[in-house]
Amino acid sequence: MKQLPSMTNTYLFETSRLGFRTWQNFDLDVFAAINADPEVMRFFQKPYTREETQAMMDRMQRLYEERGHCYFAVDLLDTKELIGTIGLGWKTFEADFTPCVDIGWRIGKKWWNQGLTSEGAQACLDFARQLGIKEVFSYATVTNHASIQVMKKIGMHFCYEFDYSELKDFPHLRQCTLYKIAL
Repeated sequence: MKQLPSMTNTYLFETSRLGFRTWQNFDLDVFAAINADPEVMRFFQKPYTREETQAMMDRMQRLYEERGHCYFAVDLLDTKELIGTIGLGWKTFEADFTPCVDIGWRIGKKWWNQGLTSEGAQACLDFARQLGIKEVFSYATVTNHASIQVMKKIGMHFCYEFDYSELKDFPHLRQCTLYKIAL
């Protein structure tokens, strides 16, 4: 599915292959398709509906307005296709490491295994440094080996495993691994 280019084509920051921006209304169809894919969402409670995707995009816009960062919309620069999201969140759930800035990602299957997530995550850490953020956390279900590999690739260090309180009703997802990097 082709992504329509934004009218301004203005990115907050770029890598050699990726452009990072805030969310636009025209992102909904592509991002909803990514979020509806059971394989992409296998480490989440369930695939997202179109409405849940819109709510996530709206939350990210508010987070960007409040904190200057969010899980950004990420385009492949060559084609202007939306590949998914990579960025910085703000976590406040009950844990001994929260509240904290976290880094996370979700990209469509078409773009897996091309180094795009690691490239984008590294750019987000650089952006976090520019914002004066001193440390960033990331966590994933212990069986999400691809995400854990990205954490290691971008220089994050293992802290410990924990039971994620918001996944108490999902025993197969509840055990998570926590990584951290000082900036």
